[in-house]
Amino acid sequence: MGAPTLISQCRDALERWLESEREQLVLWLPVMLGVGIAAWFVLPDKAAWIAFLTGAGALGLIGLAVSGTTRLGRVVLASAIAMALGCGWIWLRAERVAAPVLARAAVVAFEARVERVEQLPARALVRLRLAPVGRADLPPLVRVNLAEKDVPAGLARGSVVRLRARLMPPPPPSVPGAYNFARVAWFDGIGATGRGFAPVTVTAGSDGGRADLRTRLSSHIQSRVEGSAGGIASALATGDRGAISDEDSEAMQRSGLAHLLSVSGLHVTAVTAGTMLLVLRLLALSPWLALTWRLPLVAAGAGAAAAIGYTLLTGAEVPTIRSCAAALLVLLALSLGREAITLRLVAAGACFVLLLWPEALAGPSFQLSFAAVTVIVALHEHPVVRGWFLRREEGWGRRLLRGLGSLLLTGVAVELALMPLALFHFHKAGVYGALANIVAIPLTTFVIMPLEALALTLDLAGLGAPVWWLAEQALHFLLWLAHAASSAPGAVAALPAMPAGAFALMAAGGLWIALWRSRARLAGALPLAIGATWALMTPPPDLLVTGDGRHLAIRTPDGGMALLRDRAGDYTRDMLAENGGEADLALLAEQPGARCSADLCMIDVVAGSRRWRVTATRSNYLVPWREMMALCRASDIVVSDRRLPPGCAPRWMKLDRETLAHTGGVAVTFASGRVTTVNGPAGRHPWVDPPTVMPPPAPRPIPKGR
Repeated sequence: MGAPTLISQCRDALERWLESEREQLVLWLPVMLGVGIAAWFVLPDKAAWIAFLTGAGALGLIGLAVSGTTRLGRVVLASAIAMALGCGWIWLRAERVAAPVLARAAVVAFEARVERVEQLPARALVRLRLAPVGRADLPPLVRVNLAEKDVPAGLARGSVVRLRARLMPPPPPSVPGAYNFARVAWFDGIGATGRGFAPVTVTAGSDGGRADLRTRLSSHIQSRVEGSAGGIASALATGDRGAISDEDSEAMQRSGLAHLLSVSGLHVTAVTAGTMLLVLRLLALSPWLALTWRLPLVAAGAGAAAAIGYTLLTGAEVPTIRSCAAALLVLLALSLGREAITLRLVAAGACFVLLLWPEALAGPSFQLSFAAVTVIVALHEHPVVRGWFLRREEGWGRRLLRGLGSLLLTGVAVELALMPLALFHFHKAGVYGALANIVAIPLTTFVIMPLEALALTLDLAGLGAPVWWLAEQALHFLLWLAHAASSAPGAVAALPAMPAGAFALMAAGGLWIALWRSRARLAGALPLAIGATWALMTPPPDLLVTGDGRHLAIRTPDGGMALLRDRAGDYTRDMLAENGGEADLALLAEQPGARCSADLCMIDVVAGSRRWRVTATRSNYLVPWREMMALCRASDIVVSDRRLPPGCAPRWMKLDRETLAHTGGVAVTFASGRVTTVNGPAGRHPWVDPPTVMPPPAPRPIPKGR
């Protein structure tokens, strides 16, 4: 058999396969759109983005040349257009939201209009989004935290306040793999963040409206149910999670129940379905209405109105808008007599979000929610699974067991799909989430949310107290379940370092399995297995250094990690622990092999066949020059939060203020000699080197005696 014949047979086989999968081809449109968006985030600079667009254009021309005769050509053409559109659209979006960023940290007194008020009672804080008034030396939007005791009366959205705050530019990730607030702030238009100081004065009143209603409703709920239980109740009603303590929030995340705290598909579906059922039953009480009106359509309209109102009430965040749009599409399909919940609906929702907020693709919210919905729908569209759980004439006991089996299978599938995403973004994932969700989802949907809605309704007449008590008991049980699942042995899987390539392979394999229907879908298991193996075989970092050089965590002989400075904030500790794959960090000064003084620490670490010596400064006091030079010569790596003299020449790497200003945070794996930096792969994205505004200079102190 000649090569031309073989190529022809392969082409014909591919055409037959695409013809058999023609109903599934449209599902790949948001995937290709996402590939283009992801390429813009991954590629380093303008030249690489132009090269990608050029390559997509060339691919599109090839597809166009053969699109008239083959389905493959049309698929290639559509894919190329979608990838180019995704890359170009996110590039345009990043340029359109461009706003100046504060050039340096400064203490500033200014007047600003309040754009948003976010209550954080668990941390005794109130977070404000402010638009400075008449200040060309400040960014258009800043985010400021205020202590609750410093919040003045009358503070609300639309009011004008005068305050003094310490502002700083939005920080990049402290270490490779950490949360990138600079990127998020860029797309939110936030040019500075910081903390405000008393006194804070309201100089003009608010414009009232929806934000005040949301704040009042959250405060009312938290006055009825105290503590984290009240925080969960307000999160379900208004999307305000500020009253949930860090401990309880961590337990919800580790147990796989954190999705209940984010207003998304589950909550919008419960509100929409509950409204439809209530309206349908009430209208059906009238025989005239039942005979003359199409009550299901009226109920669907009421459900749509409830979904839109709930979305606006909860702050109209991206996950809620996405879920609201999906609910409206479902209601439209039901009204037209079409099958409502399909993968095409999921694809339409994904395209809707990516065209409005293409930057959402890079965040965990978009990835987790769409992955979960895709798995659920794809699983229950499978003929075998659909046959297992199809409704049939049987006793209530078998029906209950069948329902529990469906819930368990769905939970396991969702947990397996979400685990790589959680490990990539958060470096940890709950293992018992499927079991916990069997109880938590029905409890939230059919007990807590209806009780809360009933209690709020009865509060209009002052009769809600007994129902609030029942809701509080259910919420306390939900918290108990979260703590039990999160504290069980082996409850959390940790993976401190997942390469982006491994994540991409697992994502591609998962999508291939979920979106095709023929046996060719099984080929997705290969990239999935390769990506998982790659991720599991990647060693965790042995040294983490923050971008300011103040903090480091280093691998100790017992396999744990130790922190350089005895005093470090909870955020720094948690961030270094997560990225180091540890639950907690020891103190470096207490390690047997460490030699520490008040100003310096030195430790020897054995990795592979050699010994590494790391030295770091840990105070603001200068070390004598001769002593510092000798330490540099004797060390492989020297870390400092200040600029070290040129004569400091360690054997391998000097990470002082000057070096870290270019690299950002650093992660080092000793055995392989691999060094990862924050600024390395980030390239020239706009948040890396943004336009800046220079804050006013700090006032000079008045000399004594004047």
